Amino acid sequence: MTSDNEEMSRVANKKPKKGGKMKLWKKILLSLIGIGVLVLLAGIGLFAYYASSAPNLTEKELNGSFSSKILDSKGNVFKEIGGENREIVEGEQIPQSLKDAVISIEDRRFYKHIGIDPIRIGGAVLANLKGGFASQGGSTLTQQLVKLSVFSTKSSDQTLKRKAQEAWLSLKLERKYSKEQILEFYINKVYLANNVYGVGKASQYYFGKPLNEISLSQAALLAGMPQAPNSYNPYTNPDEALARRNMVLDAMASNEKITAAERDAAKAEPINSGLVDHTEESADNLVIDAYLKEVIEEVSKKTDVDIYTDGVTVHTNLDMDAQQHLYDTLNTENYVKYPDDQIQAGVSMVDVNTGQIKALGGSRKQTAQLGLNRATDLQRSIGSTMKPLADYAPAIENLNYSTYQQVVDAPYTYSDGKTQIKNYDKAYKGQMSIREAITDSRNIPALKTLQTVGLDKSNEFLKKVGINIKQPDGYEGLVESNAIGGDVTPVQLSASYAAFANGGTYYQPYAVNKVVLRNNQEIDLTSKGETAMKDSTAYMMTDMLKDVIKKGTGTAAEIPGLAQAGKTGTTNYDDKIADKFPSTSSPDAWFSGYTTNYSISVWVGYDDPNADNHDLNPNSQKLPARIYKELMTHVSKDIETKDWKKPATVVSSPVLNGSNPAAKPGPNVPSSNIVTELFVKGTAPTNTSNGTGNTPETLPAPTGLTASYNKETDAISISWDSYKSSSKNAKVSYLLNVNGQTYETSDLSYTVQKPTSGTNSISLVASVSGQRSATASTSVQVDSKEAESSSESVIDSTEPPASSEASSEIVPPESSSSETSSSTPPPDTSSGGNGSDSSSTVVPRSTRSKNFSSLGKFLWIFNLK
Repeated sequence: MTSDNEEMSRVANKKPKKGGKMKLWKKILLSLIGIGVLVLLAGIGLFAYYASSAPNLTEKELNGSFSSKILDSKGNVFKEIGGENREIVEGEQIPQSLKDAVISIEDRRFYKHIGIDPIRIGGAVLANLKGGFASQGGSTLTQQLVKLSVFSTKSSDQTLKRKAQEAWLSLKLERKYSKEQILEFYINKVYLANNVYGVGKASQYYFGKPLNEISLSQAALLAGMPQAPNSYNPYTNPDEALARRNMVLDAMASNEKITAAERDAAKAEPINSGLVDHTEESADNLVIDAYLKEVIEEVSKKTDVDIYTDGVTVHTNLDMDAQQHLYDTLNTENYVKYPDDQIQAGVSMVDVNTGQIKALGGSRKQTAQLGLNRATDLQRSIGSTMKPLADYAPAIENLNYSTYQQVVDAPYTYSDGKTQIKNYDKAYKGQMSIREAITDSRNIPALKTLQTVGLDKSNEFLKKVGINIKQPDGYEGLVESNAIGGDVTPVQLSASYAAFANGGTYYQPYAVNKVVLRNNQEIDLTSKGETAMKDSTAYMMTDMLKDVIKKGTGTAAEIPGLAQAGKTGTTNYDDKIADKFPSTSSPDAWFSGYTTNYSISVWVGYDDPNADNHDLNPNSQKLPARIYKELMTHVSKDIETKDWKKPATVVSSPVLNGSNPAAKPGPNVPSSNIVTELFVKGTAPTNTSNGTGNTPETLPAPTGLTASYNKETDAISISWDSYKSSSKNAKVSYLLNVNGQTYETSDLSYTVQKPTSGTNSISLVASVSGQRSATASTSVQVDSKEAESSSESVIDSTEPPASSEASSEIVPPESSSSETSSSTPPPDTSSGGNGSDSSSTVVPRSTRSKNFSSLGKFLWIFNLK
């Protein structure tokens, strides 16, 4: 018994030991399983955490942004613009060879996986263990699409979080879209160098044909490029592109998508076979650069469309033939000769009947794209091209001026009574019609006309033709110097003159007529014309501007057989630097002209006109007219250009030349003394003159002009006889000029205190009912004296002149009916003699501080032609 019990006890003691060893292995196994489960759960949790913060993936992001097509007036695409230059292709537009090429090189198991591919991932892991991290990717084509749509493709951004989100979005994408849809998204999304996105656009860019017409070799090239677009660019890296294309062909053969014979035949095709030559595109882009810039600005300003991303179709008014000829005219010597390559130009051409901008020239010798557009952004005075807009047209419109309206061209000042205005030739032509005044671009008649119309009425007229003048201090309104200048861009000027051409309707100039969205919705951007003036004003102004080209300052623009009208303009240098240049030089030159079809405005000058050799000589000042002539001749050669038809609101009437007011000629008047002028209906002369006609120059000079100097009083006494007129009711006044200072009076004497030492020149003109007499003149010698000699200075800078004590002064008698200063802001003034119709104003020092220091901010350059 004892032995049996001991045996049983021994057995019993051994069993627990055996059972303990089993529990240990179980624990180890369970621990490993537990750890694995925990790791899996943690991985799932981390994946879920990362996935929860994944960005939304919309169809818009899958498609990407789209380039916009820009069409000319004939519907031809002349530019595509956008951050991603792409074109969507789908369905039958995509050849099977391209699909097979993409799948063979990128994702052979594409049709079998669910968005992520465990087998591909496993293979990538092994490859990375052997070759290092990132030696091979495990991304499916679906994952690549996600990465292109919402994530960065930079290697530094390929984090675990990004990979988790990428996988999650790929799973979602596969549940939402079919495999064919995903493949199409990818084909339309990928980048293929040269700012080309999507294989559809790449087919056009590289081979110049639709995607469904490319060869097997070309399909393989495009399919292989997305992995490294710039490296596989066939233009810049043909060897690398060839190797990559052949790799794709090998993959297609291995994937049994093509035969070995098809592979070899495709490999035999040269890599540059069928490639489009783009070497001249940069030059072509410069041709349309100014116009394209205006198109972009208009779409941005007038719509909510983003032309760079929304893939819209923009219909413009561009006349490509006119644009090309304008570019050639500005950038070659084939049509117009230029003094150097630095001289610049700004040109605008609009359709007078619609306001459509047909061509723009923004510069010469341009190299940078979307550079400064001088046609739309130029801020320089237009000189005398302002006169029809600010002076004469408002006078016809508001005061029923006729083209015969008489005005006296004689020494004159602005309303301050002291600041002189001069003509380009420093001479005066006496009584003349406004037709003669504008034909010869006289400044004094222009100012007098503006003063008669009034600044408010003139400004109102300007706004109706799209011109809003701003003064240097921001004041929106006119000052008297705007009679002969103001800052207006070429495109504004061409549109304003177009209102004369079409009979009085102003169209805001526009380059874009409509924008078509991707859903085919249209945005109309055409300009709706508004009546800016009476048809009588437009016709009469045009009739006078015809003479500017026929026999005035604009003869360089004359085109034989073409009915046209126009106006010249030049500006002058600031007095501070005027001595640096010849007296005939100018910093700016303009010409604005039109027909019944087109209005063209041209500016020529230098960006830095103050630099050495950057002044325009008299020959260069004719460049705007020559450019206008070349462009207008070109665009008018194949179309009918009608002459203007006189409206019923205008009548023609013979007038006795020199009569004032206008009178019909009597039966005995020679034809040489008869002029035919235009009148607003109902205002033509009804009375007949009994005279034979006098030209303004035939009135005799005043008599009895004497002058003497009294040393004790240091004064010159001047007197003359009363002027005898044949007309009993004639109004006589006198214009006295002493050393360039002018005073108008009805008295018969003047005293000049503290005169200048040396010879003092004195001239006298009688004004008889507005008709100017010949000039009487004399001089008086003033001995050298200690008194400070008088000095005169031209005011033409933007800064108010410094004050100075007077040393010479003309003092009228107490009974003199001298003009007092107007409340009108002081005028802009300018130096004379710089060009054929620029102006000059002279101010004695004594007037500077009193009259200009508080209002000198209104002074700046407006000099003219």
